[in-house]
Amino acid sequence: MKVMKAKNQFVSNHPKFAAFFRNVLTGGVQEGTVIEITVTRPGEEPMTTNMRVQQSDIELFQNLKDLNG
Repeated sequence: MKVMKAKNQFVSNHPKFAAFFRNVLTGGVQEGTVIEITVTRPGEEPMTTNMRVQQSDIELFQNLKDLNG
């Protein structure tokens, strides 16, 4: 229950990001897909990294999705 409460708070605080993430995962992430993220802290240069999705990542995404119900 604690995790669900935190998830609901996150969605409430960041509805656009949550909707984007949900749409990407709902559309199906295939092995080989590249996910890139950039973080910009106040007063600092942006930091960007990426990952190429592996089968084990897809299994993790599915397990997390199953937690959501």
